[in-house]
Amino acid sequence: MSDYQRSGLSENLAALLSYVFGWITGLIFLLLDKRPYVRFHAAQSIVVFLGLHILRAVLAAIFGMEWWFGGFGNWGVFTLGALLLNFLSLLSLVLWVVLMVKAFQGVRFKLPLAGDIAESLTGRHI
Repeated sequence: MSDYQRSGLSENLAALLSYVFGWITGLIFLLLDKRPYVRFHAAQSIVVFLGLHILRAVLAAIFGMEWWFGGFGNWGVFTLGALLLNFLSLLSLVLWVVLMVKAFQGVRFKLPLAGDIAESLTGRHI
C-alpha cells in the first residue's frame, strides 16, 4: 500500500505540512513518509528551522547575559541583540511562508546550503 493510500495526503500537501511547525513536523514526516519529495522537504525543514532555532537561542543567551552582567549602562549591546533576534525572526517567517508555498506548488525549491544538507540526509539528489 502506498503512503498516499495510508495517510490520504497528497505529496504536495505532505511536503507543505512538513514545514508547518518547523523542525518538529519536519522530523515527523522524515520518519514516517517514504516519498522522496516529502522526505527532502522534511529534511530541509529540520535543517533550516532547527538551525535558526539554535542560532536564536545562542544569540538570546549571549546578548541576554551581556545585558544582565553589564547592567543598564550597556544599552548598545542590548539593542544590537534585539535587532539581530528580530531579523532572525523575520527571516524565519519569510522562509517559512516561501518554503510552504513552493512545497505545495510542487516546486523542488532547494535552499543553497540547507538543501545540500537535506539531500545528504535523505540520500537523494533532486
